[in-house]
Amino acid sequence: MPEFELRGVRLALPDALATPKIVKKLESGQYEGFEARAATMRVRPGNRVLELGGGMGYVGCLCAGIAGAENVVTVEANPHMLPVIRANLDRNGHGAAQVIHGAVAGDGAEGESLTFRLGKAFWASSIAEDGKPGDLVDVPLLRLGDLLRAHRPHVVIMDIEGAEQHLFDAPWPGHVRFVMMELHPARYPDTVIQRIFDTMSASGLTYDPGASSGGVVSFRRVRGR
Repeated sequence: MPEFELRGVRLALPDALATPKIVKKLESGQYEGFEARAATMRVRPGNRVLELGGGMGYVGCLCAGIAGAENVVTVEANPHMLPVIRANLDRNGHGAAQVIHGAVAGDGAEGESLTFRLGKAFWASSIAEDGKPGDLVDVPLLRLGDLLRAHRPHVVIMDIEGAEQHLFDAPWPGHVRFVMMELHPARYPDTVIQRIFDTMSASGLTYDPGASSGGVVSFRRVRGR
């Protein structure tokens, strides 16, 4: 099992998941570099952090090291990544962080589960779309509104391979102070990106250029709102 260290975080990845491209990113320190930069810039001690799409637990570990592990909740749909995230959190002394299995959807989603497509690389896995190849599994459906009410995060971080398009149909609650996400414009039209920005503005959150890089965009709460 190869091991790596990024920004002082020790990570391990099972051989079966360690594709050459992922290993190269980890060895070069470029793995989730934009997300890591934004998290370390904006997460503060004591912040409650909700991470949607945990990957291998790297950003969750960074957040736990700043905010306190007891304040971090990571949601991950890929069942193969759950033990990886848990092990990496524990490896870095963040055993109090919570890991939840499920795929996040909008409040209008129906049913108790979603079909999830497992990609050849774990970071390419996503909610299944008609006609897309891949191994399919059913995973618990978690509605965004339920997660926001249950955990009342100050910070929301997401990288969910296009599923963000379903999470911006209504204003977000006032306790959210910072939102960071990776956009996936190849998966949806520009009108979705416009809706994301419009919803954040209606929620009292404005574009945060300092914590944004490329396809990773960030929003911070406007003072007084």
